[in-house]
Amino acid sequence: MRQSCSNELIQPEILLERFLTSIRVEKNLSANSTESYGRDLQRWLQYLRKEQTVELSSLLPAHIVDYLTHLAKAGLSGRSQTRHLSSIRQFLRFLKKEAILQNSPAADIEMPKQIQKLPLFLSVPEVDKLLQGPDVMNARGLRDFAMMSVLYATGLRVSELITLLLEDIELTRGFLIVRGKGSKERAIPLSPMAITALENYLNKARPLILKNRVSAYLFVCSEGNPMTRQAFWKLLKKYAKKVGITQPISPHQLRHSFATHLLERGADLRAVQAMLGHADLSTTEIYTHINKERLKQLYHEHHPRAGLKVSWD
Repeated sequence: MRQSCSNELIQPEILLERFLTSIRVEKNLSANSTESYGRDLQRWLQYLRKEQTVELSSLLPAHIVDYLTHLAKAGLSGRSQTRHLSSIRQFLRFLKKEAILQNSPAADIEMPKQIQKLPLFLSVPEVDKLLQGPDVMNARGLRDFAMMSVLYATGLRVSELITLLLEDIELTRGFLIVRGKGSKERAIPLSPMAITALENYLNKARPLILKNRVSAYLFVCSEGNPMTRQAFWKLLKKYAKKVGITQPISPHQLRHSFATHLLERGADLRAVQAMLGHADLSTTEIYTHINKERLKQLYHEHHPRAGLKVSWD
């Protein structure tokens, strides 16, 4: 693909690498986020080459709309289409900034409409039931109970949980420090139950798991390495099955449960936003919709005139 402002042939893949390097350095994005951009844009560039045979310099808004239609026909959700369009926008904005393109043909394209799915969460009794799964009479059971207790008490992402360091925990002051997306730090209070679980794990279980090894990580496996996301997910599913929770379960459900239960009990939305590490308040506001659904459920279950139509907006 030949660019409009240069006679030099620049391969799209080279431009993509330059873009990924730029966002990784300037925006301090994590490796996972950078790889996600790369996958989305590689898929788009392949489509341009094979299906539309159009150069970047000749790109029109219609070409991008056609690609979004292609993604929809392939079964991608509105959320996924929005993510792809966002990646394309940022890439084309970068090319404009680098004077490789004069204008971005994606600038005025509206984001695909999304059907907002309410996140799944556990009830308080279900969380209590799940926490009864680990056998706290052995070292790994104490570790698993501490991990689950901290996850529910703080609303961490599972990637944040498994990479916690010993130095991130302040038990005497009752909080932990976590490094989230973009390496941004945030402090989150710990519940008394989580503090007790951590104390028992650190004093009784962690030395037995490590034996004579040394590790900077808080939650460790026998080699001193942190647990993988997949391994922790399997543990959750094992304990859910053990205590009779039949619905599908994931680490993210405990994060959703943390936020939902706080808001149900009157927590400030911005405080919950800060603890979750959401950059945008609108991301946190989805939990207020959950509360509305809960209100409607309670109304229909208990109100003597529940047949009447009520607006909750």
